[in-house]
Amino acid sequence: MSSATETATATATGSANGVGASPQRPDGTIKVRGEFAYSSDLWHEDMLWGATLRSPHPYARIESIDIGEALKVPGVYAVLTHEDVPGVNRYGLEHQDQPVLAVDVVRYQGEPVALVAADHPETARRAMKRIKVVYTELEPVIDVEAAVAGEGADLHPGGNVVRHVPIRRGDVTAEAAVVVSGVYEVGMQDQAFLGPESGLAVPAEDGGVDLFVATQWLHVDQQQIVAALGLPKEKVRLTLGGVGGAFGGREDLSIQVHACLLALHTGKPIKMVYNREESFYGHVHRHPARMYYEHGADADGKLVYVKARLYLDGGAYASSTGAVVANAATLGVGPYDVPNVSVDCWGTYSNNPPCGAMRGFGAVQAGFAYESQMDKLAEACGIDPVDIRIRNAMAEGSIMPTGQVVDSAAPVAELLERLRAKPLPAAEGELDLRRMPGGVSNTTHGEGVVRGVGYAVGIKNICFSEGFDDYSTARVRLQIVGDEPAATVHTAACEVGQGLVTIMQQIVRTELGIEQVTILPMDTTIGNGGSTSASRQTYVTGGAVQAACLAVRSKLFAHAETKLGTAASQLSVTGGKLVSSSDGVLADLVDVLGDDTFDETVEWRHRPTESLDPETGQGMAHVQYGFAAHRAVVDVDTELGLVKVISLDCAQDVGKAMNPQAVLGQIQGGSAQGLGLAVMEEIQTAGGKIRNPSFTDYLIPTVLDMPPMSIDVLERADPHAPYGLRGVGEPPTISSTPAIVAAIRAATGLALQRVPVRPEHITGT
Repeated sequence: MSSATETATATATGSANGVGASPQRPDGTIKVRGEFAYSSDLWHEDMLWGATLRSPHPYARIESIDIGEALKVPGVYAVLTHEDVPGVNRYGLEHQDQPVLAVDVVRYQGEPVALVAADHPETARRAMKRIKVVYTELEPVIDVEAAVAGEGADLHPGGNVVRHVPIRRGDVTAEAAVVVSGVYEVGMQDQAFLGPESGLAVPAEDGGVDLFVATQWLHVDQQQIVAALGLPKEKVRLTLGGVGGAFGGREDLSIQVHACLLALHTGKPIKMVYNREESFYGHVHRHPARMYYEHGADADGKLVYVKARLYLDGGAYASSTGAVVANAATLGVGPYDVPNVSVDCWGTYSNNPPCGAMRGFGAVQAGFAYESQMDKLAEACGIDPVDIRIRNAMAEGSIMPTGQVVDSAAPVAELLERLRAKPLPAAEGELDLRRMPGGVSNTTHGEGVVRGVGYAVGIKNICFSEGFDDYSTARVRLQIVGDEPAATVHTAACEVGQGLVTIMQQIVRTELGIEQVTILPMDTTIGNGGSTSASRQTYVTGGAVQAACLAVRSKLFAHAETKLGTAASQLSVTGGKLVSSSDGVLADLVDVLGDDTFDETVEWRHRPTESLDPETGQGMAHVQYGFAAHRAVVDVDTELGLVKVISLDCAQDVGKAMNPQAVLGQIQGGSAQGLGLAVMEEIQTAGGKIRNPSFTDYLIPTVLDMPPMSIDVLERADPHAPYGLRGVGEPPTISSTPAIVAAIRAATGLALQRVPVRPEHITGT
């Protein structure tokens, strides 16, 4: 892999390991050695094990629950049902529509019905099987368009539409010389994090509970748990456990309330850990989608209008469907200038598995459709696929379909030009089976293998939108520890593997000019850090840490002015020394600080957004936009329907590469998940039931599936963001999938309007 980086702005740093460097992660070595304590490794003396009884049906009425036989199993301490929920038996991210434990009906296969606590996990599972639940099965609602049309039972009061977002701009009756249309589908993708849901709940002497859990949003978890337990907030304390990946799948509750209920009921610590099958049932997935698109352009390929209808299946409960729908709608025409737009997007309830946040969050589904359309339009106009994208590419100053002006860099055309200029991989000289589709399994020796090249570009909003009060809280303390200056950082922003702990250290080193920075455990004893999602933490928590550092530094300089007689306005700090702009090094920070401690807590917000107009979808809904483009080269065995991605090159604007190595890792990881969606990853359902809840049957890319990547990282600073940064993690997930599918189309000549592309889609069998 190679990386070309252009720097738009320079950032002065008080440390060689500050912003713009790639220092070693503080958790890196212990993770490589297998010494890192994940949430599933938690242990407590005299703890019990919790287990969850789940519905076998996607839609059924509960006639009765008998727990008597389960309670007789030796070693069982408790069996709980909805009757044992002391507070409100409802929770949810946007709508409180999901029961902690089912009451009279179950709405999806896997819905929690009862809980067991026992002295051994096997004992808990045996007891669980003795709980007798009598169900009457009901006809499930499983088709998203039928749900919008009002067909079938209403799964929730008010019908089965969670949210409808219309976008109207320009002349919705506009006509064009060249018109292309298509119907596109995206399957249900799983976040497939390797660390399953896990946590430990410990009852406290004050009647409350301490929960150590793998999650993405500590304070929203706390808010929902408090309501269910009927306890005041100060009696429910959460600390982040070690997280083995998230990608959106931990934003909703899983074991949190269940473990706390069992702990308070038994008076003993409760540990809960899902196995892989239960994990597939126990968290939300990416919304599957069906999308109808029509693009109109003039004879030169310049877009005149886009019309679209998008249907997203939210499953049994709302989760974050409303926000996902808004993203799909507002970003639904892609990073292109389109004067006339008519988009409608619906998110629905169904009896399919619940869907919510996943990397790309609505933009992934729309991206596959609009990029497929751009390839169709290029063919219809007789224009190169890259040229037609460049001809229509938005730039700084462009107007979104919502009417929002893009007021920072949008180098869409440059991203595409950079990709096109990259050399293509050479054809194989000597046959290498490892590079053949299915070659590792010796299924082909190159017969029927053809090569294709495809391009795609995508757009993603960064941070929360539509007027949400999006902020983060950070506390920074500067003092002498041992014989050197040191800082501690306390925030509730969750480290889920993305490297936030490293970024926070880098910011402190840059602003305070010291090396020793300790990140305290993330917990709810400090103010909200927001969710680790929406590519927002480096932006928002990074902004909070920077602001707290600046407040500490201001106090430090005022103290130094009194002590040394040099005006604070002339001071800077670097390498652990106070420096005067006129006199050079004045003193070691150790001597200036002495026994003093400087401590500041800051609540930091980005610039405000606003709600969309409910009729037209107009409004400044988003904080910032991120852009990425991919070029994929694939080999396809047309006889067997197998695909090998030979290369997957990327160009992305990141505003400021806060940690260049971590940036590359995010781009590689996002591209890998996009590859998975393109050719292999799908939760398959039948009648609302999951058919493949295991990593045997749900496939994710391995090191043998990921190709070499040449990555260009552009740094076009956003003037509104700390350090000019731009969220990195999600954009590569959006453009990688359609680029790969475009390459398969180029190789085979097939339409391929659904992902993932399966062998039978290629062979027709």
